[in-house]
Amino acid sequence: MQLTHGDVKSAVERVSGLVRPVTVARADGFAGGSIGELWFALEFLQHTGTFKARGAQNFLLTHQENGTLPPAGVTIASGGNAGLACAWAARSQQVPATVFVPTTAPKVKVDRLVSYGADVRLTGAQYSDALVACHEFADATGALLSHAYDNPLIAAGAGTLLAEIHRLIPDLGTVVVAVGGGGLFSGIATAADHRGIRVIAVEPARCRALNAALKAGRVVDVEVDSVAADSLGARRVSEMALAAAQQYDVESVVVDDAEIVAARRALWEDHRVAVEHGAATAVAALLGDNPVFRPAQGEKVCVVLCGANTDPSDLAR
Repeated sequence: MQLTHGDVKSAVERVSGLVRPVTVARADGFAGGSIGELWFALEFLQHTGTFKARGAQNFLLTHQENGTLPPAGVTIASGGNAGLACAWAARSQQVPATVFVPTTAPKVKVDRLVSYGADVRLTGAQYSDALVACHEFADATGALLSHAYDNPLIAAGAGTLLAEIHRLIPDLGTVVVAVGGGGLFSGIATAADHRGIRVIAVEPARCRALNAALKAGRVVDVEVDSVAADSLGARRVSEMALAAAQQYDVESVVVDDAEIVAARRALWEDHRVAVEHGAATAVAALLGDNPVFRPAQGEKVCVVLCGANTDPSDLAR
């Protein structure tokens, strides 16, 4: 399904007042001040610590409006963040939530899932294993099957973030966003195209589902072996995300794990911001002696810091 700006607009109206409006901050002096007018979108301040609260609310609210929310509640497979958002939204609407999580998910995310009242089921070593178990559970119980990223309601909810960023920075030229399975990217790219904003899509080199799909001209399976795999570790990008990347003004770039770790450290050292490696992936595109993305002179750039569900202990000296 092709996501439209109308889908994002409807999501904006639906989740208004139920999610935290994004805060943007000038990144003055970051990386030696060599990047020009750089902004950070502090979406890690969102409920559950990531942008995914937006899509989860839009998904459940739409099904409630349509009368398609079953007594068995909702179920989702997730590396952690999407499950957190689903569990949080379900709790706020008094809906049962069953979350399937790979055994490799960080303990900090699993503990938070439990705190939101979800029935957490650790299954397999990768997201794909948890997804199979989730589908089996939905078939057996009749629970509403959600998805970490491959659903237009989820992506439209994520796109509300760009609508808010544009309202705060109306002359924004480029938005930089990390890509996993493509839910955030699809929403951002769709909303950005409507406003004439360029999108830089950043992925880990060893976790590059969108980049590989663009080169192949179709969705393909990729390896998942990155420090950011807990949040960006989709083996394949959604068809919806590939269509958005092919249709809109999008530049796909990749960064190494060492660059991601350095970017995460730089955010802490320069701004005392502790984010997860998935969020640092977007920042990594602008750093280093030979960055993969160089803004034009005078260009306004906003980097989405999409999540902070991490253990910050490794940032301390």
